[in-house]
Amino acid sequence: MSRNRINYILTLLITVATILVSCNRKTVYDHYEHTPLTGWEKNDTLIYRMPVFDEGGEYSETLGLRIGDNYPFTSICIIVDNTIISKDNTMGLSTVSDTITCSLFDSDGSIKGNGVSIFQYNSHIKDLSVEKGDSVEVRVRHNMKREILHGIMDIGIQLNKK
Repeated sequence: MSRNRINYILTLLITVATILVSCNRKTVYDHYEHTPLTGWEKNDTLIYRMPVFDEGGEYSETLGLRIGDNYPFTSICIIVDNTIISKDNTMGLSTVSDTITCSLFDSDGSIKGNGVSIFQYNSHIKDLSVEKGDSVEVRVRHNMKREILHGIMDIGIQLNKK
């Protein structure tokens, strides 16, 4: 196969992938943070700062979790703190905490997540109501008995317009 033909095929594949990704206009925020390779410590808070919202309304918030096959537990408990920062800051800051418990295995011991050696899980956190011009800061930490969790690869937050 000629070099020009390979470049054409690669360009075509990238274009198709870009079109498919950009078609989901409901997703307004989707970001993952890596946890340390040495383990995710209980006091290591992951912070997600969303830009100012162009459009007010209802948004669905989802927690994304990527876990390696060396994660030692059947579930994980995560605390998610949402702070909505109003556009004119007249309402001050209000933070709402939610505790999410993700069950990682079925009752028969089968893995619920998708993947081979790294497994992806998604859990709905809550619905958020924001005004145009507001911004949101999300803080995520684990609430497990063990101080350092091994096998947690990435934690993500996704916001979709309802």
